[in-house]
Amino acid sequence: MSKKRPAAVALAGALCLVTAACGSSTDKAGGTGGDASAAAAKSGYPVTLDNCGVSEKFAKEPGRVVVMNGASVAEVSTLLSLGLGDRIVANQQHYGMSEVPGRVDAIKKLPTGNVKQNDAYDIPREAMIGLRPDLVLSTTSYGFDEKNGFATRDQLKQVGANTYVSPQGCTQDTSRMTVADSYQLLRDMGKIFDRSAQAEKVVAASQKHIADVLAKVKGEKQPKVMVLFSNMAMGGNDFSSVVAKGIYNDILTKAGGSNAFANASKTSFADLSKEKVAATDVDALVVIGYNDPNPAAYARKLLKEFPQWPAAKNNTYVTLSDSIYLGPSNDLAVEKIAKMLHPDKF
Repeated sequence: MSKKRPAAVALAGALCLVTAACGSSTDKAGGTGGDASAAAAKSGYPVTLDNCGVSEKFAKEPGRVVVMNGASVAEVSTLLSLGLGDRIVANQQHYGMSEVPGRVDAIKKLPTGNVKQNDAYDIPREAMIGLRPDLVLSTTSYGFDEKNGFATRDQLKQVGANTYVSPQGCTQDTSRMTVADSYQLLRDMGKIFDRSAQAEKVVAASQKHIADVLAKVKGEKQPKVMVLFSNMAMGGNDFSSVVAKGIYNDILTKAGGSNAFANASKTSFADLSKEKVAATDVDALVVIGYNDPNPAAYARKLLKEFPQWPAAKNNTYVTLSDSIYLGPSNDLAVEKIAKMLHPDKF
């Protein structure tokens, strides 16, 4: 996730994540003419996909990738999980914490392209064109909106760059996002970069990990969980960063829990009063540390503020960072939450 960007936009993107792309391998022969064509044919190129209604044709493996901010780390983490960090010429995604050992340092080492972000906290049109990308990744369609000062998909196509919006990002509505969208992002990047085998290994490992957790908590009572971002305001009420829908609910279900505020909003987030929060039974807390160096302190503060909660009486909470968003590490969030909710099963 990124640092800046207005909170409402940040969370809309941070939690989102979009549709798909396709592709295959690179011209390993490095030749031209017939040699290059033969190499491309052998690798499976060209690859064409429909991404948010835009047809994207990949003639070869991208080698100059720009990852836009999007208040996300889904795209950069996915590329790193497939060993594609060396394809990135400019990365604007960073979070500062992760459930995955080494990921924070790996992201810090990536080039940023020395970009000065615009007022929308991302790469402005002129800077983007100057980076000479052959692939630009955006968490949502927001990153290609001309009125926000960004290069459009058509403008990028004119300079030879493919574009990709991640699953559920076409409409910027993340309320229907699930873990399956994380797998879709992995598979799409696998196709684009001819890393499908590696992508399937990551997906299979995640699926097995989640299945193992599910087997342990199967049949258990599902505690009611409050999921929210620490020290973040998105609306006018005291609690405006409470999760209502989206990938978080899918992760909770897989961990043997349920969202205490699933019906509080038709969108991904609920803007709740203190009275509404106080009147709801909360068995456990999941606090997401978005740009907060000490989310555990925020969790303890909440438990003290609402001593009537079962969560407060049992001191039941867990803090998470990037694993609960769209990305390659949702299985880690599932396990951490499951261990909090059903400790006797582990």
